[in-house]
Amino acid sequence: MALDDLKAAVPAYAKDLKLNLGSVIGNSELPQQQLWGTVLACAIASRSPRVLKELEPEARENLKPEAYEAAKAAAAVMAMNNVYYRTRHLLSDPEYGNLRAGLRMNVIGNPGVEKADFELWSLAVSAINGCGMCLDSHEQVLRKAGVDRETVQEAFKIASVLQAVGTTLDAEAVLDQA
Repeated sequence: MALDDLKAAVPAYAKDLKLNLGSVIGNSELPQQQLWGTVLACAIASRSPRVLKELEPEARENLKPEAYEAAKAAAAVMAMNNVYYRTRHLLSDPEYGNLRAGLRMNVIGNPGVEKADFELWSLAVSAINGCGMCLDSHEQVLRKAGVDRETVQEAFKIASVLQAVGTTLDAEAVLDQA
């Protein structure tokens, strides 16, 4: 199992990450599609080759093809949107908020899976990318769709753990080469 391989690779000083990795994925109460879509989108967003390499095969195995593609699409479109909207928010000139974005993001309106699943994956990627505007927007859509706070929290817990594991393993790979 790739999850076990990933956990085994986590160094002793990051034992908490190993335990959290097992917990947020291995003990998640999310339905399979929500869980593995979140895992795949976050593995991509983490930018860690090791995390993606280890978790992608299991995600592919646990997702229908349309959900697999939608999770990748969530990571892709949020990579763009998170930079755009985070920048717009951080600029001190509020007039940028009045300008049309002019960026294509059709997949958000027609993701090929349940809208709530895509929104959950988009929220998790936005957590990794640190875009407050996107986090608020996706959380509001999820809550209006009846998704409870515990489910939303589960998604950003997965995001936080995968990001931390990726950072740690990538740092170890560089340190091992030194």
